[in-house]
Amino acid sequence: MKHPPDSDRGLAADREGLAWQIGVWDRISQIYLREIDKRFEPVVEQLIARAALAPGQDVLDLGTGTGSVAIRAASLVGPSGQVSGVDLSPDMLALAQQRGAALGLTNCSFQDGRGEAIPATNRSFDVLLASLSLMYVVGRAAAAREIARVLRLGGRFVASVWAGPEQCDIVLFQQTAGRFAPTPPVPGVGPGALSDPTPFLAQLAEAGIAARVETEVLGFDFDDFASAWEALAKVTTAQLSLERQLEAKAAVLAAMWPNGDGPRHFRNITQFFVGERK
Repeated sequence: MKHPPDSDRGLAADREGLAWQIGVWDRISQIYLREIDKRFEPVVEQLIARAALAPGQDVLDLGTGTGSVAIRAASLVGPSGQVSGVDLSPDMLALAQQRGAALGLTNCSFQDGRGEAIPATNRSFDVLLASLSLMYVVGRAAAAREIARVLRLGGRFVASVWAGPEQCDIVLFQQTAGRFAPTPPVPGVGPGALSDPTPFLAQLAEAGIAARVETEVLGFDFDDFASAWEALAKVTTAQLSLERQLEAKAAVLAAMWPNGDGPRHFRNITQFFVGERK
C-alpha cells in the first residue's frame, strides 16, 4: 500500500521533487561509480558487518545506487538467497545491473523504487539495508512504515547516515558548496539530514522496528581540492554561473583547506541504525 507524502505540498510538488532527485542522481551516476564508490567502501563494510548476513536470506538494498551493497550481500547469502536492489535513478540502476551481469550474479536483481513505496509484498525480506540513502528520502515516516511492512518478524534493519557538518567533513563540504545553489524543490533532504537520528528512531519505533544508533569514525582521502570538487560538487554545481561557482569554491577552500591546497583526509562520523522488526 502506498502512503501519501509526509508533507502537504501537493501531488504536483511531490512529482516535481521526485523528478529533481532522479535528475541529480542520474547526472552523477558515472562519477559516483568512478570516484565515490571506492571511497565509501568503509561504510559498506561496516554496514555489511552489522547485517550479519547468512546463506539463504532474502535481502533488500534500499537506495542501491550503483549496487555496491547489493553485490556484496549477494555473495554472502549465496545461491539459496536472493538480493533485491531498489533505486529511483534509472542511470544508477543501469550501472548496478551491468556490474551484476559482469560478475555473473544470478541471485541479485535491481528495480525502480523508493523508500516511501517499496516495490515488494508484505514480509518479503529477512534483512533490509540502506547505505547512505535514507538522508535523501522525503517522507521518512512513510519510509519507516514501508520498511516495517516488507520485513519479516524478527527481520533485521541496518542503515548508515552521516553525522552533522561539525563531525563529518563530507557534509561540511557539500553543505558549504550547496549554499550557493538554488533552493531545491525537495526540503529537508541532503547529506546531513539525519545528523540527529532521534526523530527517525521514533518513526521506526512507531512502525514496529526497535532500533539503536551506533557510530564509527570512517574516512577517505583526496589528493587535492580539485579532485574533491570534481567528485563531490562539479556535477551538482554545473548549472551555476561561473561567478557563483568561483564563490562556492572559495568558500569550500576557506572552510576545509585553510592552510592551502593539498592532500585532504575527510574524517566522517558515520551513524548506523541497527534494528529488528517486532
